[in-house]
Amino acid sequence: MSKRKRHWLWNVLIVLTLIVCSLVFVAHYKNWHELEEGRLRILSGIYYQKIPMTDLDSVILVDKLPEMERSSGFSWMAKEKGVFRDTVTNSKVYVFVDDLRQQKIKMVYQDSLKTFLNLQDSLQTQKLYAILHKELSENHESSN
Repeated sequence: MSKRKRHWLWNVLIVLTLIVCSLVFVAHYKNWHELEEGRLRILSGIYYQKIPMTDLDSVILVDKLPEMERSSGFSWMAKEKGVFRDTVTNSKVYVFVDDLRQQKIKMVYQDSLKTFLNLQDSLQTQKLYAILHKELSENHESSN
């Protein structure tokens, strides 16, 4: 009985597909954030935001997200990520929420842009909120 030998290209294609799927999962698994040079950078999969600290207008903690329509993004279990449209003001809202059950940081910047953010660990969310709140108050003091 003769065995058919699979072409090496199919093996490479299968391995590359598995690697790409793993990388996409890791990129969407959690919110990656970095405070650097007066900017907050947030990355979650294909969604990326760069927020200058000098443009922050307000930073508050909220328990629930307002009613919004999804433009693009996804919801999975307690995660909510993507670009949404606020039904009241008809403006873009960026959502990077790892756990809907926890408090979220609501940032308003450049007068009308909104971003909701929280991390998997509520203590990390509280620390990030404290840093953002401190930066906001320092920026308001220096501008006055």
